[in-house]
Amino acid sequence: QVQLVESGGGLVQAGGCLRLSCAASVRSFSTYAMGWFLQAPGKEREFVAAISESGGTTYYADSVKGRFTISRDNAKNTVYLQMNSLKPEDTAVYYCNAAHRFALVATTVFRSWGQGTQVTVSS
Repeated sequence: QVQLVESGGGLVQAGGCLRLSCAASVRSFSTYAMGWFLQAPGKEREFVAAISESGGTTYYADSVKGRFTISRDNAKNTVYLQMNSLKPEDTAVYYCNAAHRFALVATTVFRSWGQGTQVTVSS
């Protein structure tokens, strides 16, 4: 059972930045690839970014590439999402999750999710 707690969201103006954190309570955190996802009001959850087990490889959705950076600290069992140049359309609840393979992060149908953290970007 993987327990995930997201934090760091808040209200920011367009062009601002936030850093989200995801704390994982799981055995052998470094054996999991990690990902960030978002869900806007009235829409389905969608993929944002993924990072490999060691942190050496990353992959981003086109909508955030060049603005967001995913990273991880395996000693702290934590994955981060640095969000720069925020836009109103980034407004959503952001979630993290874990997969056994980096290539599966964006496509896995996850069975459980944490509570997420709200990001609101004003114009």
